[in-house]
Amino acid sequence: MPARQSPPPPPDDRGTVLVVHSSDEMYGADRILLEVVGALRDLAGLRVQVWLPAGVGDGTLTAELTRRGFAVEHHPLPILRRANLSARGLAELARVGWVTGRLLRRRRFGAVYLMTSACLPVAPLARLAGTRHVLVHLQEMWSGVDRMVLRGLATFCTAVIAISTPVAQASGLRRWPPVDVVENGVSLPAETCEAVPISGPRPRYLVASRWNTWKGHETLLRAWDLAGCPGTLVVLGAPPPVGAGVDVRALANDLVAHPETVDVVGQVESIGPYLAAADVLVLPSDQPEPFGLVIIEAFGRSRPAIASRGGGPLHIITDGVDGWFFDLGSAPALAGLLRQLDPAALRRAGERARQTYLDRYTPESYRRRIAATVRNRWRRA
Repeated sequence: MPARQSPPPPPDDRGTVLVVHSSDEMYGADRILLEVVGALRDLAGLRVQVWLPAGVGDGTLTAELTRRGFAVEHHPLPILRRANLSARGLAELARVGWVTGRLLRRRRFGAVYLMTSACLPVAPLARLAGTRHVLVHLQEMWSGVDRMVLRGLATFCTAVIAISTPVAQASGLRRWPPVDVVENGVSLPAETCEAVPISGPRPRYLVASRWNTWKGHETLLRAWDLAGCPGTLVVLGAPPPVGAGVDVRALANDLVAHPETVDVVGQVESIGPYLAAADVLVLPSDQPEPFGLVIIEAFGRSRPAIASRGGGPLHIITDGVDGWFFDLGSAPALAGLLRQLDPAALRRAGERARQTYLDRYTPESYRRRIAATVRNRWRRA
C-alpha cells in the first residue's frame, strides 16, 4: 500500500502584515490605503496582504491595488455599519466574525492593520488568533454611543494612528492604546493634470465627495442660490454604497433658481482633471471633517479651498491665505464668501496653497512618517 501522506501544513503568514479595509472604492480613505500599503512594503520592508469586504464598492480599489502588485482577497468581513443595528444585522455580524476569526487563526498573520474604525471588530478576533501587533488607523470622528463601542474595541489594539488632532481628541483614548497623529498626504498622478472641458462662466467651484447626508450639499446649494449663482458649480461623487445619502440632482432642481449653473457630473475615475479646470474647491460639510483629504489634493494642484469651520480643515487651511472658512451649516455665511471672491484672489490663494502642499502633504513625506510610526510602535510592543 502506498504510504499515507500527511496533510499539507496550514499557510503561515507570520511575516506578513494584513491590511483590512471597509470598502472597495476610490474615495478619501481608500486612497490613503494606497499610500499606507506602499509605505509598509517599500519603506518598512514588510510583506502586505489586503482584505476587502465582499460585495461592497465598485472594485476600483482592487484594480488599483492589483496594478501596483499587492495581493488582494475578498471575504465577508465583520465591518460595522448602521445596517447592522438590528437583531438580524448583529446576528450576521457575529456569524461573519466567527468565520473571520477562524481564517485569522489559520493564516497566523504577524500583524493586522485596520484602515478605518469600521474594521475594529476584527481587532479582538486578531488578538484571539495570536496576532502580536494590531493597529487601527482612525479616519473618523467618534461621538456619542459610537465612541463608547469603538473605544471598547480599540482596547484590543496595540497602537493607533489618527489622521488629525481633532480625530485623536474625539476618540477619547488616553492611556491605551497609544495614539500617534500622522496627517495625510496624497499622490497627484501626472496623467490626471489635463483639465476637462467645462462650459459655463467663471469662477468655477468644485465639490467632490460622497453624497452623504452630512456632507453639506444642501447647505452649498442654498448658498449658491443666495449668492445669485456666481459662476459655475461642478459636483462630483455619488451616494454611498451603504447608508443614507442625498439626491444632489434633485436638490439642485429644487433649491437653485438657475439650475443650469450647476453641473452634476457624478462619480468619476479621478478628480484631477476637474480640479485642473476649477478655480477653487468647496468642502461644505455640515459636521466637522475628520481631515479633508480633497483639500490637499486641491492644494497640490494650486487650487485654494473653501471649507466649513470645524475638524481637520482647521489644521490645513490658513484662513484668507490659502483658503477660507465659513460657519458649519450656514448657507448665508457661505453665500457671503461666494459673492466676494474674484478670480484674482483665487489665483493668489492657489499659489500659496501649492506651497502649503509642498511643505506638509507630499506622499513621500507621508509615507516616511507612516513607516517610521509603524516601526516605532511595533518595536515597543
